[in-house]
Amino acid sequence: MSNSLILSTSMAGFYTCGPNEALIVSGCCHAKPKMVVGGRLLVFPCVQKIGRLPLNVITTKIKTNQVFTQLGVPINVTGTAQIKIHSKEKKSLMAAAELFMNRNTDQIKKICGETLEGHQRAIMGTMTVEDIYKNRAAFSEQVLQVASTDLMSMGIRVISYTINEVTDDEGYLKALGKPRTAEVKRDADIGNAEAKRDAGIEEAAANERAMKAVYENKITTAIAQRDYLLKKASYDQETFTKKAQSDLAYELQSAKTQQRIKEETMEIKVIERKKQIAIQEQEIVRKQRELDAQVIKPAEAEKYKIEMLAKAEQNKRVIEAEAKAEAIRLKAEAEAFAIEAKAKAEAEQMAKKADAWNEYKDAAMVDMILQQLPKIAAEVAAPLQNVNKVTLVSGPNGEVGAAKLTGEVLEIVRKLPKVIEEITGVDMSKAMKI
Repeated sequence: MSNSLILSTSMAGFYTCGPNEALIVSGCCHAKPKMVVGGRLLVFPCVQKIGRLPLNVITTKIKTNQVFTQLGVPINVTGTAQIKIHSKEKKSLMAAAELFMNRNTDQIKKICGETLEGHQRAIMGTMTVEDIYKNRAAFSEQVLQVASTDLMSMGIRVISYTINEVTDDEGYLKALGKPRTAEVKRDADIGNAEAKRDAGIEEAAANERAMKAVYENKITTAIAQRDYLLKKASYDQETFTKKAQSDLAYELQSAKTQQRIKEETMEIKVIERKKQIAIQEQEIVRKQRELDAQVIKPAEAEKYKIEMLAKAEQNKRVIEAEAKAEAIRLKAEAEAFAIEAKAKAEAEQMAKKADAWNEYKDAAMVDMILQQLPKIAAEVAAPLQNVNKVTLVSGPNGEVGAAKLTGEVLEIVRKLPKVIEEITGVDMSKAMKI
């Protein structure tokens, strides 16, 4: 017996572990396993057994795919849990030693991960998608509470549990976010529109102030310009009157000159057209003679002659018609230009006369009537120009012959002042005496 004791003592030794590890010794001399964390133990391998437990924090991913929620919508949830063997209580450490002694961290992570996944799946079945997605903290808290009870009985403490991702394969979550997205976009659009509106109001107010200053400046400038123009107009009135009279005389003479130029141009073109017609006629005659001299067969020559004559006659008529049309057009243009210039000159002259009449009144009226008397006398005597024979009948004391005819014309002219007085109210006899 002493020999065996010596042998056992010679094989005994100390075993150590770090602060992240626990040593468990069972066997001889220990009614219950002896455990130490971060220390040493004397072990007799022949009569005792030693084991180790890792006390490191273990991170595990918990994935549950296609789990039906309370309303039957399948979703996928991925969570992360931080776990470790609870070494603060001997009871928990003993339970962990019974289950996980001499197991590595991967084995422990797999066992705990399956437990957590089961609890996560169960909690997902009691909640709706909206509750899980919108209130992740409540979901994590429920999973943590339920899982902690089971894992604590295994000597494992759940340090933390969080949801990393919630997805689905049917687009349900995306559809849930659309109303909120639309609401946020709407609010952003409203805010942008309000900001633009405020900016537009400020810009409009600034533009209004700027335009007001511009208009006030323009009004001041316009008043100064008006005063200048009024004074200048009063100074230049007499000069402009003389210049207008001079310009009127110049325009009348220019209109007459332009009319003569148009008429002479028209005559030149008419003469050119006549010369072209004469050349065409000479060409026709030459071709006729050439036809008579060179064509052998009389019948063919006669036929050719008739055709050429018809064609020449047609060309002649076309040229004559074109010449007449051109002459008429040129004459019409000249007459229109002359009438326009004459009308313009007469209009300006009448405007000046109207100003003079307003100033001189009856005297101006008399002057106009005196200027028109020769024309009136000419119009009275005009019908006599178309008379081939005149038979005069006179009384015993009356004049005969041309004197009689002339006297009647003069008698009509002498009665004109009375007629004019009845029409215009102007007594020419008094006006002329004045």
